[in-house]
Amino acid sequence: MIREEVTMQFLILGKGKTGSLVAEVARERGHAVHALDINENQHAAALTAANLKDVDVVIDFTTAEAAVENMRAVLTLGGRIVVGTTGWYARLDEMKALAQNRGAMLYGTNFSMGVQKLFRLTTELAKLEGYSFSIAETHHTSKLDAPSGTAITLREIIQATRPGIEVPITSERVGDAKGEHVVTARSEVDMLEIRHNAHSRRGFALGAVRAAEWLANQSGAWDFREICNQL
Repeated sequence: MIREEVTMQFLILGKGKTGSLVAEVARERGHAVHALDINENQHAAALTAANLKDVDVVIDFTTAEAAVENMRAVLTLGGRIVVGTTGWYARLDEMKALAQNRGAMLYGTNFSMGVQKLFRLTTELAKLEGYSFSIAETHHTSKLDAPSGTAITLREIIQATRPGIEVPITSERVGDAKGEHVVTARSEVDMLEIRHNAHSRRGFALGAVRAAEWLANQSGAWDFREICNQL
């Protein structure tokens, strides 16, 4: 599919490993980009009507606390925001209510298209009778939340098929690991594993930019899992 070239203005919040790569990928795709470090936008102070006037979509890769403040500021002004930050989902209903009233938000525990396939394969794996399930995840040492949002999503997928089942999650933080998730199903006779191992953060960054391109013409609140097949 040939992508229609439309230049957009993106504001990237967060200059960490993934945020910086999101900015790089957005520029490669022909978009105008401005990026703010978390210290340049403390308590969402930089997210004013004047600063957002020409911004098509804000993309957030900060911290859980900062992301909530950023979402509230952007949505209150009727803006659009893609949220790649995890660890804030206790406030999800509140943020979705804001987005349904004004502006638009798209959130996801993982913007990698490969991980979206992992989610769908896990749905199928969970249908197996007579198996117990577990999840292991490994990320870099600077990732603050554990278990990862992706691992929590995987557990929710299994439990949606098997209500009440316990699904233990093992988390490791090692060096600069890009992200690995392993879903294991065990029975008395065999074991199955589904594994996603990211070799680069570029897949996450590209998914976030494509999500922002999609959100530029939308309203309301969206989970990336709902719309990834439209990209």
